[in-house]
Amino acid sequence: MKRSIKETLARVVILFIGLTIAHLGVTFFLLADLGADPFNVLVQGVFRTLLAFTASPLLTHGRTHIAICFLIILVLLIIDRSYIKIGTLLCMICGGPIIDVFTSLLGGFHFENFPLPQKILLLTLGCCILAYGMTIVIQSDAGTGPNDLVAVVISDKTHKKFNIVRVCTDVSFVLIGFLLGGSFGIGTIICAFVVGPIAGFFLPINKKLINKLLLSQNS
Repeated sequence: MKRSIKETLARVVILFIGLTIAHLGVTFFLLADLGADPFNVLVQGVFRTLLAFTASPLLTHGRTHIAICFLIILVLLIIDRSYIKIGTLLCMICGGPIIDVFTSLLGGFHFENFPLPQKILLLTLGCCILAYGMTIVIQSDAGTGPNDLVAVVISDKTHKKFNIVRVCTDVSFVLIGFLLGGSFGIGTIICAFVVGPIAGFFLPINKKLINKLLLSQNS
């Protein structure tokens, strides 16, 4: 069934709200200074491997991140283009700037000087916020972040629970990234095993909330 422009815009707004919440979580995660998230361990590993073979000034971590995201989108366009929507590109373009805004706002708290127990609490809070925002993005059905697309497509195609697939993909990202030279800390391990189950818990809840919101908006 074809969606109206009004419903499409509503879904994009919902996606952007989820994207903002998710990247607030990522910011807490980064400020805790206990390791990169699983996907960025992979990006870091690929970046360091490429760096060993080229001295090109065009090669940066950010551009490597974008290149990997584009590669994921390209592969999924070949597999099943129905998963690639306007929100997928929105996620890729807007994520970095949102993190930059939150980092500048929260950087003055100097979380890196917190004792380890408080850092772990901060990181766990970040993982929870990230997972909650991520499920809003997924359930908006306007597109999904390129790195989350992997877990979404695998879970759909194999009829496996998203939370289990998410843990498997995150662990794979960490292992491949580490083998390529990426580094990680205790926070990376917490993120790899915590985000998937939390997202699995919130997915059906947010689906009901978003459906109710769209229903009331259309009536």
